[in-house]
Amino acid sequence: MATILYGVNGEGSGHSTRAKEVILHLQEQGHTVHVASSDRGLRNLSETFEVTEIYGLRFAYVNNRVRYERTVATNLISAPRAARSLHKLGGRAKRWNIDLVCTDFEPLTCHVGHQLRLPIISIDNQHCLTNASVSYPKEFRRDAAAAKLVTRLMTPRANAYLAISFFPARVKKKNTYLLPPILRREILNAKPTVGDQVLVYVTSPSPDLTALLRQVRCQFLCYGFGREGRDGNITYRKPSAAEFLKDLASCKAVIANTGFSLVSEALHLGKPYLGVPVKHQFEQVFNAYYLEQAGYGPFWQELNKERIESFLFNLDLYRQQLASYPRQDNSQLFAKLDQLIAPHTVRGMKVKSARV
Repeated sequence: MATILYGVNGEGSGHSTRAKEVILHLQEQGHTVHVASSDRGLRNLSETFEVTEIYGLRFAYVNNRVRYERTVATNLISAPRAARSLHKLGGRAKRWNIDLVCTDFEPLTCHVGHQLRLPIISIDNQHCLTNASVSYPKEFRRDAAAAKLVTRLMTPRANAYLAISFFPARVKKKNTYLLPPILRREILNAKPTVGDQVLVYVTSPSPDLTALLRQVRCQFLCYGFGREGRDGNITYRKPSAAEFLKDLASCKAVIANTGFSLVSEALHLGKPYLGVPVKHQFEQVFNAYYLEQAGYGPFWQELNKERIESFLFNLDLYRQQLASYPRQDNSQLFAKLDQLIAPHTVRGMKVKSARV
């Protein structure tokens, strides 16, 4: 079996949520997996695995918007820490006798893999933008160019890219495989129902959205607003993975930012989705655009009362489109990953040596 270094981007919860499923699969196959992550990824994965803490890129959010100046300043100040983290991780990788590296949009583990001349497998949704033929609105071309550059710099020159996507696209690079989203077991086992409330999720508190929701005749369950309790037609929830899953499975629709994991989970559960991308985060614009193109819900950069009410009025139309959404488990991705890892297992290397 192989000894694997698995790097997980610590920004948000999506990377760590899907990485957990992949790591559990690898362990079930008998592989030894050393996990490295930062921030929220570190906290989430430490509940199940032993995780090495590494430096992670941080985005600064204000009123549900990425602030690039603050993001750049924060990460420049932390550059010496990143160098120390890379040196420490490289030393550990040598002691662990790593056979290959898997990375979910995590650059330090990818860099260690190149330093040690190890095979690298990238598993993320970001490379759908660079490695497949896709489209997006013309007004976002500059943002798209910047996102493509960042994507290429994060995990360059991997031996294989497993790009996950909730929509079909033509792959344009020979070492890339387009695969269905990775879903956590709780989602795969969930029994969705259609309740009376709309689930609302934001990356950071948004007072403007709070004021807007009060004007709409509907019950809302809100996460990410930094408060708890009931206020008129709004029920604020504190962060809770179990409670969020329950509300997602039983809500009648979703109004939220368009991070890949939440979008793919909501679609799997058949939930119409009003997508509101975090400003200046092109990945979310990209997801929202394809969400709308597929007819699963509208994409708006700014909300108003009329747009929310229009979404709620057309829920039946969105549900009709969602009826044909291809709901799949993780078996296709796991099979491809096993195939790619096989030559680097102890048995695989013995077979290769015998052939030589």
